[in-house]
Amino acid sequence: MKLELRGITKRFGALVANNHIDLTVEAGEIHALLGENGAGKSTLMNVLYGLYQADEGEILLDDEVQHFRGPGDAMRAGIGMVHQHFMLIPVFTVAENVMLGHEETKGLGTLDLAKARARVREIADRFGFDVDPDARVEDLPVGVQQRVEIIKALSRNARVLVFDEPTAVLTPQETDELMAIMRQLRDEGTSIVFITHKLREVREVADRITVVRLGTVVGEASPTASNAELASMMVGRAVELRVQKDAATPGEGGLAVRDLRVIDPAGVVVVDDVSFDVRPGEVLAIAGVQGNGQTELSEAIVGLQARVTGSVRLGSVELVGKSVRGILDEGVGFVPEDRTHDGLVGSFSVAENLILDRSADAAFSVAGTIRRGALDRFARDRIAEFDIRTQGPQTRAGALSGGNQQKVVIARELNRELKLFLASQPTRGVDVGSIEFIHKRIIDTRDAGIPVIVVSTELDEVTALADRIAVMYRGAIVGIVPGDTPRDVLGLMMAGEAAA
Repeated sequence: MKLELRGITKRFGALVANNHIDLTVEAGEIHALLGENGAGKSTLMNVLYGLYQADEGEILLDDEVQHFRGPGDAMRAGIGMVHQHFMLIPVFTVAENVMLGHEETKGLGTLDLAKARARVREIADRFGFDVDPDARVEDLPVGVQQRVEIIKALSRNARVLVFDEPTAVLTPQETDELMAIMRQLRDEGTSIVFITHKLREVREVADRITVVRLGTVVGEASPTASNAELASMMVGRAVELRVQKDAATPGEGGLAVRDLRVIDPAGVVVVDDVSFDVRPGEVLAIAGVQGNGQTELSEAIVGLQARVTGSVRLGSVELVGKSVRGILDEGVGFVPEDRTHDGLVGSFSVAENLILDRSADAAFSVAGTIRRGALDRFARDRIAEFDIRTQGPQTRAGALSGGNQQKVVIARELNRELKLFLASQPTRGVDVGSIEFIHKRIIDTRDAGIPVIVVSTELDEVTALADRIAVMYRGAIVGIVPGDTPRDVLGLMMAGEAAA
């Protein structure tokens, strides 16, 4: 089925999320829609799927104009979507999830689960999926859950499939398997829209590439284009994609974590007897698929977890048992994984956010009153130093782009005397140009002789920054390996296989 979008425009108040976008996907083609978070990719696909109504433009399938009032209309027309965050009910079986919303019944209104099971088996056999129709979704690995999403779409006879950032929660091996599935679907005639911001994956699987920036199509590219060419189209300028760094020269001391154990409010052990060291002048990256204890480990180090045992020593100081305020005062800089909820106060100004943890310092206040002149000078210096794109220090932080919000958080944490820098998902939702800048600041911090921990689910980021890599799986560290360990080895470790 051929898909064509003509002049699609979608506004949210004064914000133009899609600005007269044209896109054509031929039958049996993998067409990548490439752009940074906030470029308008997902909004465009939500218009296609009937979740949003376009303000202007039209959708055509096999040259016929469509009018979708909701996702049901889109599905009936042959469009399916595999969402970044799976739309599955964890306590339901695979068959129950596949039939959900399209229930078929037999006598006396009883659900025809046998027919749903047969449909799951038919599609699974066709694509070589190892999926049990009677397995509960919550018991399945993430990669298998994604296959259930694909089966769900295909069971409704989807001839155009949209994959929205499909590799965000997959190991490298699961990503490779997904690419093979996409090629098989293409070869059987399915049209595929592949939404992503990952250059390597686009070049590996796409037949054609459309690049979107700030809600506008800025051009098409071939999969043979270099990463540098694609990145410059996404950002609008040349970008240095490789992190420039010398070999680490670690010192003595630093952070020592021993037998750390974290129990969540439900009584589940989420960090299980973890031990590691981070020395001054090195980057230890903590890798793993999201949800394997990395978040809780980071929060335990900075005092944000309540039920913690074991030891976290920074130099001669024990951090376990101290308050968050006390830990920050010991010289710990912390970039949380969710800047919106945990890193910034969106209604505060950029200047106020830059001193959230220092507002009582004599440099900024006298007798409890903020010295506005000193704060303004400090903020302007940081805005310049960290290239924060804002109209000025008094701009509301919530009005900044994601990349500039992240720069505010990093500027705040790096502008004081540090004995440890802990950055969790430091470039999540950040454009390529800002990634380049943030990575450089992380390496500069390492080279200043400070221990650095980077927690990331992005393997490209892990291998670019790390001097050593600790891989977590189900709350435990599977192994700690050198920073140049091959991706396929790291992928196996992320799936639970111990390092050789």
